Amino acid sequence: MLKKIWTIFMRDLKVNTRDFIALYILVVPVVFGFGIQALAPSVNDTTVRLAMLESDNPAKAEYLEQFAKVEVFADMEDLTARVEKRDNIVAIISEGDSSYILTQGNEPESVMDFAKLVNSFYELELDVDETTAKFESFGRTESPLKKMLVNISLLFTSVLAGMMISLNIVEEKMDNTVSAINVSPISRVGFILGKSMMGMFLAIYGSVALVWITGYQNVNFGQMLLAIGSITLLSLVVGFIQGIANDDVMNAGAGMKMMFLPVAAAVAAVELLSDKWQILFYWVPFYWSYKGNEAILSSTSTWPQIIGYSAIVLALSSVVYYLLAPKIQKGLSA
Repeated sequence: MLKKIWTIFMRDLKVNTRDFIALYILVVPVVFGFGIQALAPSVNDTTVRLAMLESDNPAKAEYLEQFAKVEVFADMEDLTARVEKRDNIVAIISEGDSSYILTQGNEPESVMDFAKLVNSFYELELDVDETTAKFESFGRTESPLKKMLVNISLLFTSVLAGMMISLNIVEEKMDNTVSAINVSPISRVGFILGKSMMGMFLAIYGSVALVWITGYQNVNFGQMLLAIGSITLLSLVVGFIQGIANDDVMNAGAGMKMMFLPVAAAVAAVELLSDKWQILFYWVPFYWSYKGNEAILSSTSTWPQIIGYSAIVLALSSVVYYLLAPKIQKGLSA
């Protein structure tokens, strides 16, 4: 039995590495990872930018870099052209013992006030190390935007696993091999398990690659695999239904794209709604998976917490399977 299941998995692996769409789905998690790592800012990055001339005091530029990103320009023409661009950058220009701030005129008042303050700090020779202020931290060292993008990508990876299953089933139907399982030495359960292995492989490999590439190597991978594995089971069930119900790749892929709607709803519920309204989304399995992944990526998760979230996801997925199982059995018998 296990040997036959493994044979089905190896066959799917060989076929998928030769098919462009399937191969594209296999590399998407890696692309997501490098894209997030390249584009997501650090939590400590400042969004305030200042411009200065090269002829100005280099010590002043070094001082201002404690508070903002400083861009240096060779002449007044280049500096003026930079200030006139669409973003909110202002220039601090020294003239003898005094200085003035050059603006485009439509910058937010907060940017103007910030430039005035840091320029005053320099003129008053204030030292950051001499401040009496005390810093308190919530312990968040990663970018909230980066964590959210990684979490969303993890959910998308589970959906892609279901899409992979649907494409493989359509491939089998086109080769007229689905109906052949009724007279083959492998059972329907074995066939389902064998076809599911490719999707589960994609979910596990894609999640580990995504987390590793984006710099979350210190997370609890055991908890991560449990959370991803539980939500992937739902995607696999839907993937089987889409593969059996459609006779071409495009329709199957379009059907799986509907899974992105509950994913988007789960993300919106957690990130935008207050706790009292989130109860409206308790029936969405991706909601619990998103909350579990968020705790894992923040390194605040506990085993009871992740097991609880995964149990809820599995319970909701079991309901979906119970409702869709007759269609799967009917499709395999056709």
